[in-house]
Amino acid sequence: MTRLKQLDLRRLIISLAVITGLIMLANSFYASYKAQEQILIKNRLQLNHAYATKVASATSDYLASAMQQLRYSAKEVSKLMDIPQALQTEVSRVYRQTESFDSVLVTDTNGKVLATAPLDTLVGKTLHSPGAIEALKLQSPVISKPYTGVSGNRIIVLSQPIFSASGKYLGYIGGSIYLGQANSLDRLLSEHYYSDGSYLFAVDQDRQLIYHPESRRVGTTVGQNPVVDAVLAGETGYMQARNSQGIEMLAGYAPLTIAGWGIVAQAPTNAALEPLGALMAGVLQDTAVPALIILGLAWWMARLISRPLSQLAQGARALDQPETAEKIAQVEPWYYEASQLKKAMLESMNTFHHRIVKLNLDAQTDALTGLLNRRGQEMALAALEQSRQDFSIVAVDIDHFKPVNDTWGHDTGDLILQFLADAMRTCSRDEDLLCRSGGEEFLMLLPATPPEGAQHVAERLRTHVDTWHGLPGPGHITISLGVSYWSPEGGSVEVALKRADDALYNAKKNGRNRVEMAR
Repeated sequence: MTRLKQLDLRRLIISLAVITGLIMLANSFYASYKAQEQILIKNRLQLNHAYATKVASATSDYLASAMQQLRYSAKEVSKLMDIPQALQTEVSRVYRQTESFDSVLVTDTNGKVLATAPLDTLVGKTLHSPGAIEALKLQSPVISKPYTGVSGNRIIVLSQPIFSASGKYLGYIGGSIYLGQANSLDRLLSEHYYSDGSYLFAVDQDRQLIYHPESRRVGTTVGQNPVVDAVLAGETGYMQARNSQGIEMLAGYAPLTIAGWGIVAQAPTNAALEPLGALMAGVLQDTAVPALIILGLAWWMARLISRPLSQLAQGARALDQPETAEKIAQVEPWYYEASQLKKAMLESMNTFHHRIVKLNLDAQTDALTGLLNRRGQEMALAALEQSRQDFSIVAVDIDHFKPVNDTWGHDTGDLILQFLADAMRTCSRDEDLLCRSGGEEFLMLLPATPPEGAQHVAERLRTHVDTWHGLPGPGHITISLGVSYWSPEGGSVEVALKRADDALYNAKKNGRNRVEMAR
């Protein structure tokens, strides 16, 4: 008994208010957390995209500049192909002029090395490397695919064809860049390596790594990776994805069109979200005092709200006492809901509740459709009238129902009646009272529903029936409906019923399969 007494209305409302406040605060905190998380992720994605774009542009400029150096030198070399010493001097100049290449060489049309720098050990030898074969075959500017040179290094070769003044192909001049070695390309791509695990890598069209901060991975092939798929398709942008180690990364990417490579700058998601803890601690600190004030206000308001409800609840527990009505009348509700509850309790103490309880399902239900029968309908109308609660009436009748029974038999007619009953349930609320008045005539009683709302319900039911096909027998039926409204100031319920029947008659008269409002 002690535990039940503690769960009175006042304590329950106070508990509900406090719990609701805490849930709202937790939800707000969570929403703030997710918003900050998305901001940090979006900022890092955009930062990585901007950096990938910047590096792609800088690398493109670097390769274009290197190709331009070779293009200029190719014109000079075309005049020196038969002068070995001058040819070696020009090759050495190209090598020393910038740090673009790890080595420079010139070959004839058969791939025989005519001059090389910094060492001349290859002079006189014929090259059969993929870079040499590609340059000799295409006889055009080439940035080769990576391959392993005789020294064991991963190499790419930039080459320019050499043509004589008359346009005859004489060979090519090429500059090699060792991948994963300390050179200009490596320095250009390595500036994005941070201690938080973020890094940049470059990949070619064959998914081979051109650059990676772990030099041992240069030359390896990247597996399934949506970021690599996108950048090698020529796309630029950013996305969240897992790297080959299964770590969630925030990647920005940009294509390097001049070489057909892709540049990817990425950072671990956890590293990007590291500031989130400090941010949320600040949010929690800023909201703690207002939260306590709000909870205190909610507790005070809950007590204020619960007072008249508690008094009404005490009256509800003693409805059988003669003085209860007087006690309920003395309750002073200060807000609308409590006032309406008090009014309803006073009006229905000795009538409405008693009549609703007396609606015995066996005696008042139509066996075929499961709806209220004529007796149940009369008791429901009496209870509604006694409660002085306004309601709408929708009278329903099946169009041309007699030929259905005459043509296909009463069993088919019964199935159609059951179909209409199910349709009425589909188009109504739980509190609505659905009746079968007799034969193919039905009635819907819609408590606290204005005429326009009842018309909407009637039209929805008419449309539902009219658009349904595949019924037994005729396959399709229509219905006519009449709508009226009753209020305590509007006369007797019988008058409202008569007006609904008249409206139904007008629907039949005006062509059937329609809804008419009582005039």
